[in-house]
Amino acid sequence: MPQATIVLVHGAWADGSSWNAVARELRNRGLTVITPPNPLRGVTTDAPYVTSFVKQRTTGPVVLVGHSYGGFVITNAATGAGDVRALVYVDAFIPEAGETVFQILGGSGSALDVPDPTAVLDLAGYPNAPEGDVEAFLKADTVHRSFAQDLSEDDRWRIVESQRPITLGANLTPGTESAYTSLPSWAVVGTEDKVIPPDTQRKMAERAGSTISEVAGSHVSMVSRPGPTIDAILAAAEAAG
Repeated sequence: MPQATIVLVHGAWADGSSWNAVARELRNRGLTVITPPNPLRGVTTDAPYVTSFVKQRTTGPVVLVGHSYGGFVITNAATGAGDVRALVYVDAFIPEAGETVFQILGGSGSALDVPDPTAVLDLAGYPNAPEGDVEAFLKADTVHRSFAQDLSEDDRWRIVESQRPITLGANLTPGTESAYTSLPSWAVVGTEDKVIPPDTQRKMAERAGSTISEVAGSHVSMVSRPGPTIDAILAAAEAAG
């Protein structure tokens, strides 16, 4: 049987480099890894893009891995994306069909669930945006205190300076698929996550029937403490292969 290809899908305010530590170790173990760009424009755009990417760029079994909003995307992208055999969620959204990001975070205690979003985000218009939509950037203080608090100061500033924004509309768009109902899944829960609180992650993972592990890490635990993420992916790859 061919080994599974590992497809790593980044979340909001990030790019493929957020997976560097994980990808390096997986390559060292002989696995093929690809990291597609996630447009961060909404699941109706982002999921079809990832589906198309995986279908065209892979052969044989695939493990789809999503971080944060990337979990929302892979849940909706797996159907039709070639031979996807397993899903891995890392500090991620695991939505049911019809749910939105804001619905999941509402009342969760998330650092982003605040009455005035401009307290934690900088908002800016963008060309050809749907009426009323804007891009959301994390404020520097949000990165330092709530998003990546367990990274070095230099790494936190690198996130502040290079972050890729997500649209507010992406957080309001419901998904239509729940791929985990027909695929095995793993979930890595960051116990110090202030963006998607650990209790919220656990509830979603339990609902999905995921194999759950924990890591004492922030919302970017795959950067600060990549070991548990690597272990979960390897378990999924073994099951997929």
